[in-house]
Amino acid sequence: MPKQPHAKLSIYVALASNLAIAVTKFVAAALTGSSAMLSEGIHSLVDTANELLLLYGMKRAARPPDNTHPFGYGRELYFWSFIVALMVLALGAAASFYEGINHVLHPEPMRNPLLNYVVLAASFGFEGVSWWVALKAFRATMGRQGYLDAFRTSKDPTTFTVLFEDTAALLGVLIATAGIAAAHALDAPWLDGVASIGIGIVLLVSSLLLARETKGLLIGESAHPRVRDSILRIAREDPGVRTANGVLTIHMGVSQVVAALSVEFQDALNTTQIETCVNRIEAAIKHAQPDITLLFVKPQSAETWRRRIEQSAAASDQARDTA
Repeated sequence: MPKQPHAKLSIYVALASNLAIAVTKFVAAALTGSSAMLSEGIHSLVDTANELLLLYGMKRAARPPDNTHPFGYGRELYFWSFIVALMVLALGAAASFYEGINHVLHPEPMRNPLLNYVVLAASFGFEGVSWWVALKAFRATMGRQGYLDAFRTSKDPTTFTVLFEDTAALLGVLIATAGIAAAHALDAPWLDGVASIGIGIVLLVSSLLLARETKGLLIGESAHPRVRDSILRIAREDPGVRTANGVLTIHMGVSQVVAALSVEFQDALNTTQIETCVNRIEAAIKHAQPDITLLFVKPQSAETWRRRIEQSAAASDQARDTA
């Protein structure tokens, strides 16, 4: 698995930021009795654990292929990213909802609210720096796509996971500030609990979006259409190929794509010439698309390819109907 310097930098920055902020928020929550501040501390602590899991996933995914895993370990990163999404839901959101509801039902006067403002202002600054680094890392992978399309098509969960976490963290700080300010100004400590519930909602939405995207990566997603188009174009331009029927691709990791190409060779080619043609096509495709780690070329007529695709589509429709 190739190095990901931008992604790693954003994770390290977020890790250092969240760890320092979490300790500060917990101290402030203990001194002031703020439920929103406690929820923010839990939020930052969960984010710290998430960064550690992402780094662990990147290390595990970088292992080379072996007999047990001939396609490599790239999907380990997708697995640990999915665990991160579940942790945001199970720990961050659940704890925030619990603290918020408990504080609404049993409100307590806030002590020294000024300390909360100082801590939240510092947190916003640190989270802002981490968010900017994560945004730059995400932009480096966007190309000409919009942000939403880039999120949907991204095969690197580290970049959008850290960006989502930092965005949720900034929103959480704003919600906590609003709740603490309202509770202080209106002498209504239960509003501090409402802010904690609001933070839980932000974490819930973030978790569901991250879980949806990382689940798709874990199950297996095809490469970007431009990769498939490039493979077919290269195959069709080879003089030994009569028709390039189609190609199936799947991401085995961030920069690890396995492709199966269906082609019909020229009738005049013998076995040796076909093997030479396959080697030529493979070399050209890997040069144009370095992410293609394995390429399988299947000699097949266009009619056979079309029939197999139709049968596969029919089987998929039947499975959905019976589900």
